[in-house]
Amino acid sequence: MSGWRLPRSVLVRLPLRLKRAVLFHEAHGRRPGRTTFTDKVNWRVVHDRRPLIGRLGDKLAMKAYASATCPAVRVPAVLWSGTDLADLAGAELPEQWVLKPNHGSGRVHVATGRPDVDALRRITAGWLDEPLFRKQGEWVYTQARRLLLVEEFLGSDAPPADHKFLVFGGRVELVHVDTGRWGEHRRRLYTRDWTPVDVTEDVAPGPVSPPPASLPRMLEIAETLGAAFDFIRVDLYDLDGEVWFSELTPYPGAGLARFDPDLDRRLGALWQLPPRRSVRAGGQRGR
Repeated sequence: MSGWRLPRSVLVRLPLRLKRAVLFHEAHGRRPGRTTFTDKVNWRVVHDRRPLIGRLGDKLAMKAYASATCPAVRVPAVLWSGTDLADLAGAELPEQWVLKPNHGSGRVHVATGRPDVDALRRITAGWLDEPLFRKQGEWVYTQARRLLLVEEFLGSDAPPADHKFLVFGGRVELVHVDTGRWGEHRRRLYTRDWTPVDVTEDVAPGPVSPPPASLPRMLEIAETLGAAFDFIRVDLYDLDGEVWFSELTPYPGAGLARFDPDLDRRLGALWQLPPRRSVRAGGQRGR
């Protein structure tokens, strides 16, 4: 990789396929294909317009899907949603709560007590207008309602470990356990039988830990939630033996996160892409 990057002001104006090719080459030093896992994430970003995939950019729709598909999983309660934070001032909130955009990724504000509307407006400036599709071509976010939402906070002072189940054709094949997401972020990978997997990643490896007591239940829930997809990442929490829903992720790392080459190939072989003719429904609103 040369390190050269196309100016972002030019990149955002490119047609989707070309934009993704440039981003992919910047991230991986090669053209995207249809073989590895990251190749196939990129293929989905460019081609897959099924309504089921489109629902996953909208957190409220995603929660509704999880509740309807797997009533056994607990879904964090939505305490408020809207576009005007002034309306949040009168909402009934617990001592600790979480504010997020409904239509984006990576934006999270954990708050305590009564909402300070002026402070929250400063924190969330630009959230409602953030053009994620223009930046990285992630189509699902064009299908989401542009809202802010408040949900209950899970855990105590720090968020619980995030268990990310990679589900291929309805079967969990790999589990990521992410800890320290608000501080020293670490990740440990396991097979479905909790055998540690050693890989080279940008994220520092976490310690090997025993499986959560609810692992059999988590596997069952992940496979139930993932059954309708050729691939999906199902993110869950274990809190005192109870399984909670986090999210369904159609584009892990946007297909641009650096990935262990051997694992990239092995996971790519597990993902059977659907025929092009079957993924054209749903339109391409937001281009």
